[in-house]
Amino acid sequence: MPKRAVLSLALIALVAGCGQKTELKPAEGQQLPVAPHGREERRSADALLIPPPQAAPERSVELRKRSEERADDPFDLPPAE
Repeated sequence: MPKRAVLSLALIALVAGCGQKTELKPAEGQQLPVAPHGREERRSADALLIPPPQAAPERSVELRKRSEERADDPFDLPPAE
């Protein structure tokens, strides 16, 4: 294939990947999956996209108040020769 054809195909693939942002809905004639763990209500598609807190925990950025000795790290090995 000539370079121009490959470049054109790559450009078409990039443009096709952009897509349009719209509200998520199940395909026509389809329903959302059954609720796990015995839940009675069905959650919306947007609610299913929100990760649970365990999947995205908050960071704990705790500054050190004073100097502390580092614990021995068994994986801190010298470089191999």
